[in-house]
Amino acid sequence: MDLLDDPTPGSNTPEFTVSEIAGSVKKLVESELGWVRIKGEVGRVVQARSGHLYFDLKDDRSVLSCMTWKGQIPQLGLIPEEGTEVVAEGKMTASGFQSKFALNAQRLAIAGEGALMALLEKRKKALAAEGLFDEALKKPLPYLPEIIGVVTSLQGVVIRDIMHRLRDRFPRKVLVWPVAVQGQACAPEVARAIAGFNAMTPGGAMPRPDLLIVARGGGSVEDLWGFNEEIVARAAAASEIPLISAVGHETDTTLIDFVSDKRAPTPTAAAELAVPVRHELVAWVEGQAARMSQLVSQGITTRGQRLRDMARALPRADALLDTPRQRLDRASEQLGPALISGVQRRRVRLADVSGGLRAATLQRRVENDRRRLHELSARLGPALDRSVATRRDRFETRARAFRPEALVQDQQRKAQDFGRLVTRLSDNGTRRINTLRDRITALDRLRETLSYKGTLARGYAVVRGDGAVVTSTKAAKAAQTLEIEFADARMTLGAKPAAKKTKTKPEDQGTLF
Repeated sequence: MDLLDDPTPGSNTPEFTVSEIAGSVKKLVESELGWVRIKGEVGRVVQARSGHLYFDLKDDRSVLSCMTWKGQIPQLGLIPEEGTEVVAEGKMTASGFQSKFALNAQRLAIAGEGALMALLEKRKKALAAEGLFDEALKKPLPYLPEIIGVVTSLQGVVIRDIMHRLRDRFPRKVLVWPVAVQGQACAPEVARAIAGFNAMTPGGAMPRPDLLIVARGGGSVEDLWGFNEEIVARAAAASEIPLISAVGHETDTTLIDFVSDKRAPTPTAAAELAVPVRHELVAWVEGQAARMSQLVSQGITTRGQRLRDMARALPRADALLDTPRQRLDRASEQLGPALISGVQRRRVRLADVSGGLRAATLQRRVENDRRRLHELSARLGPALDRSVATRRDRFETRARAFRPEALVQDQQRKAQDFGRLVTRLSDNGTRRINTLRDRITALDRLRETLSYKGTLARGYAVVRGDGAVVTSTKAAKAAQTLEIEFADARMTLGAKPAAKKTKTKPEDQGTLF
């Protein structure tokens, strides 16, 4: 057969499913592009509940979707912020079910020093708006801390400079928390070190420091960028221990300098701020001791002179005691006669009182009390009997109210009331069920009336061709099979034979219509 006579051109082209073509595109994108570096401005940034990070990279003409899976975020380098110009590295991939391609970003870096400074200014304004730079939040440094915590690297000269300066000025106990001072690990390690020092227990086996120093030597903006991360600034602001920042040289400025309690231009200057000079302190103490001795001596001399001046204004001791001594002499002279007269008065009163305490008088009082006791005891018995009888009557009255017969009658009366309530509830339920049943029957009759099956019962039929309702002869002729639904059942007509290219139709061939 000639190809020009093919009624369906292109029928030899292979067919693909949607999933197959989407998978092919995904393989093509990942194999052709592979690992790429893309520069652009960060647009929309979304942190999903699952922990995955989604953001856009854009330029003046196009937008590229990017995603970083939850496990890749720690190695990302920095968290993208909207409006920041970055260089993203990762693998290109395609999403088959949405027909989209995207970048699986695995590393991010700021694009240029100007972008770094713009990002730094943006973060500085955001933290300042939250009040983290307020002077009211700055804590005073202890004058002479017992323990100093240092957050820095052990490989640099910074820790040696700090220790050397502390030994020269005033030796103190030093706890060093080693951290990375540049690179991706810098910011999280410094933040954990500050939080770790604050989590220590004061006075414990590893006591909490009284002062913290976060130190690093000089370097470029990229080298010091770990101390510009928001996580470090927030950790320094949340520190309960006073903190000195000594990052870079005097001209270098990082975010931690604004939130720390004191900024030192160099690590050596931080050690000088942390402790005073011991020799100067000793000299100052000795000077204060000499001043104190001089002041004490002057005070004693002044008070002695004042005491002598006041003593000259006082009278003699003998003159002060003359009058009291005379009063004592007069009182001693009057004491003897006063004692004798007092004894005589008390003897007379005793004699008067003892005269009324004769044995006969006491006997009469005892007899009177005994007679009153007998009278009261004779009245006590009848009173108790009356009280017992009264309480017995009261008890019997209450007992009659709790007779078993009365309780049984009350129970029967309440059972009858309950039975009547049960009967009423049952009748109401029956009536309710009958009403609902009648409504359902009426609705079912209405449904039957509105259904097309009622029309079929009146002599009509429904014709379906290939499963669809046929409403015209053209549709009936085009259908391969016909199904006629009557009121009692459905009847299916067989498939029509293929049409033959003949000019005449046999006389014995019938027609379906």
